[in-house]
Amino acid sequence: MNQFTQADVSTIDKATIARFDVPMADWWDSTGPARWLHKYNPARVSFICRAAGQTQRRTGQADDLRGLRIVDIGCGGGVLCEPLAMLGATVVGVDPAPLAIEAARLHALASDLDIDYRCTTAEAMAAAGERFDVVLAMEVIEHVADCDAFLRRCAELVRPRGLLILSTINRTAKSFAYAIVMAEYVLRVLPKGTHDWRKFRRPVELERALAPSGFRVVDVSGVTMRLSTRELRLSKDVGVNFLMALQRAE
Repeated sequence: MNQFTQADVSTIDKATIARFDVPMADWWDSTGPARWLHKYNPARVSFICRAAGQTQRRTGQADDLRGLRIVDIGCGGGVLCEPLAMLGATVVGVDPAPLAIEAARLHALASDLDIDYRCTTAEAMAAAGERFDVVLAMEVIEHVADCDAFLRRCAELVRPRGLLILSTINRTAKSFAYAIVMAEYVLRVLPKGTHDWRKFRRPVELERALAPSGFRVVDVSGVTMRLSTRELRLSKDVGVNFLMALQRAE
């Protein structure tokens, strides 16, 4: 396992690392603690493919990610990495939680998928000069200790004209009602205490934070739940969960 310096983990909420540092059974049981991620995956994959198709010289099928090098920062047990690898991307999964990375490696091995999982951080990757066509930070921003510093490190990982794709929760009254009260206390699709409303970010705040690094927004989509089936799907409503794709300049 990689060892971290204090600078490496400066943007990471250590309590959050402990919360998500769980074995494979917890990550890959679609009815267990990670069931929300499994429900969210179809919408996330659809958005990533759409954004890549719009910006990354894609030809052929819309869900063909061959030729793209993608890193998933905060990959956990690899729930998102695997479908991206199945679509042809060269995938690197990064997480500072060692049990989660081991879970991801074991599941990829069992699934006969070649995914490069690393127990490290965005800071360490950027310092090593790594660059990617697509950098993902999905459901991570709301858990880091220093959002702006984390975004800067992620931005450094994006090659010219590459994409930074973020998935997070808007800071609105509606998000407090749905993402915390409803999700954690009523429907219980998330464990209580998963989120802190004060750490949520509005889309305009992310756009402003990344503009100095040469990024422009190319796609934004909300995510809503159909309560009758608890299905998550892309929508125009960004009042709670949303995804944002930003492209780096030349």
